[in-house]
Amino acid sequence: MRHTLKMPKLGDSVDTVVVIEWKVAPGDAVAAGDPLLSVETDKVDTDVEAAVGGTVVELLVQPEDEVATGAPFVVIES
Repeated sequence: MRHTLKMPKLGDSVDTVVVIEWKVAPGDAVAAGDPLLSVETDKVDTDVEAAVGGTVVELLVQPEDEVATGAPFVVIES
């Protein structure tokens, strides 16, 4: 089953984040809770974790992209 993960809300006042770097690539196996990418908010840099385990199929955003809360950012096949 394919899961398109959406950017979680990372803080009460955070509506967008900027992608710093991916920690995975297409074809990589991930477990729920593994870090997928690093992002920057107006207050802090943090990692976004996988909500499901499986194989990374597609990266939907690139480093330096601004991503809104709720926007799709990766596809994982479980």
